[in-house]
Amino acid sequence: MRSTITGVGKYLPSRVVTNKELEKMMDTTDEWIKQRTGIEERRWAEPGDTTSGMAYEAAVLAIKDAGKTPQDVDAIIFATLSPDNFFPGNGVLLQKLLCPERTIPALDVRNQCSAFLYALSIADAWIRTETYKCILIVGSEIHSTGLDQSPTGRDIGVLFGDGAGAALVEPAKGDAGVLVTKLHSEGLYAEKLWIHRPSSSDFPRLTKDVQKIDPSFYPEMDGKFVFKHAITRMCEVIIESTKAAGLSLDDIDFVLAHQANLRINMMVLEQLKIPPSKTLNTLQKYGNTTAATLPIGMEEAKRAGLLKKDQVLAMVAFGSGFTWGASLMKL
Repeated sequence: MRSTITGVGKYLPSRVVTNKELEKMMDTTDEWIKQRTGIEERRWAEPGDTTSGMAYEAAVLAIKDAGKTPQDVDAIIFATLSPDNFFPGNGVLLQKLLCPERTIPALDVRNQCSAFLYALSIADAWIRTETYKCILIVGSEIHSTGLDQSPTGRDIGVLFGDGAGAALVEPAKGDAGVLVTKLHSEGLYAEKLWIHRPSSSDFPRLTKDVQKIDPSFYPEMDGKFVFKHAITRMCEVIIESTKAAGLSLDDIDFVLAHQANLRINMMVLEQLKIPPSKTLNTLQKYGNTTAATLPIGMEEAKRAGLLKKDQVLAMVAFGSGFTWGASLMKL
């Protein structure tokens, strides 16, 4: 039994932050940001927004898109690197919002940019083993409250946006559904893209002068190193996936790639000889929303009529960890 995505939904905060606005904050330029990343604007959360709350809004739309109700959902997988609290995880917070009268399981996934693919692989396994039959997977992030919004943090601060995307996973009909998913990790390079603190390995974890922000509380990235590895690994895992499914690269009808950098995505397609017409990028409008980028992209592609029955869809991502993966699905 294969699984497939039957409904998708997204939610973006109302505040639009353009590159021009960041020019005043981070001593950067609109031209520099667009040239280096392809990003033109992003959404940033405002007081009252939470990752669980945004996930709920996206989840309601995904469930409706599938023609279901919250009562049909029998498991939740929540992917985020920016949970509402250190603990408990966001999965149970979404369960409380979505179906408080039911005690369905809620699992949290912490694989950053590739988290949606990891979550999809779990949902696929649960469907195949008939453990659950209607699984909600969500990616939701609020980066903006944890970014260095000064000139010191501009290299990373311009990249990230806030948002949520959700998908409902159910048994597929006929020969449709997830064909193969390939996942990888390489912790050797964890410190190339990470947040050092707060850390449970610090004694005490927080000091009395915690209000004095230490630079280690902000994301750190070796940009050139991550850039090169992302291109290499995303190409490798797409090739690996097509071979495992008994397909060729020519059989791929559409590609949804993680939205971190437009140059990365274009170079991946170029190396694989996949035409740009076979993809959709959303980072121009939303920036890097980490675990939410793939479901947001799927929602926009579906709404634009780009996803059609019997197409082979490839989803691919690379991010902090390092972790990466790809999934092939027949629509």
